[in-house]
Amino acid sequence: MKQFTGLVTGFSRVLDRIAGLCLVSVMVLIVTNILFRVFLKRPILGTYEFAGFLTATVIGLALAYCAVQNGHIAVTFVMDRLSSRVQAFVDAAMNLCAFLFWVLAAWHIGKYANSMVTNGVVSPTTQTPFYHFIYLISLGLLALCLVLMVRTIESVKKVALRR
Repeated sequence: MKQFTGLVTGFSRVLDRIAGLCLVSVMVLIVTNILFRVFLKRPILGTYEFAGFLTATVIGLALAYCAVQNGHIAVTFVMDRLSSRVQAFVDAAMNLCAFLFWVLAAWHIGKYANSMVTNGVVSPTTQTPFYHFIYLISLGLLALCLVLMVRTIESVKKVALRR
């Protein structure tokens, strides 16, 4: 299990680094567009589209590593007052629910990307296909699912050990 957890963490970290590159790309694109607009009077065509594509990709790819680091907001006011066994059970249930939700979300986003391929949908200005970015977001959500699966298994082990 430790080996699988390490693989999931490593994969999440790689996706997070790719998300960081996408974020830097958005920054460079926007600054370059501003400079071209001001000094050359020629803005970069499709800056708004690419900034949107890349920003959505950043969010999708960074979610898994954020979950690895427990970077999401959690309110533990009520949970802290429960017994450790009940806490482990609730944690397992919540991780399982989150896992199932994100599996369904990744599946439907992948299906949506397939429909974009089938219909040949492209962006209006640069004629860039959407589906590449949508598949990347789906990949990021699948990585999040792997993290949640590991967490669910660990939580179930805690519930089993608390008996």
